[in-house]
Amino acid sequence: MFDGFWDNVFRYPRYFLTTLLGVFVNAFGWLAPVFKRPITLIAFLGMIVGILVFVSFTLRAMLGLSTMPV
Repeated sequence: MFDGFWDNVFRYPRYFLTTLLGVFVNAFGWLAPVFKRPITLIAFLGMIVGILVFVSFTLRAMLGLSTMPV
């Protein structure tokens, strides 16, 4: 009745990783042409860094966190 049960159970992590990888490839596959040209890659990375810095500063101001003594 339970022939191959554990084999089946151990296949689920591989199925999960394969599905997750497929989702990432489909979600971010449109970025492949962007990374082929150095100018657009630099602009894209600059935009990502700028967004992260903006969010960081905004959250610090909203939460009252300050690195400078007052």
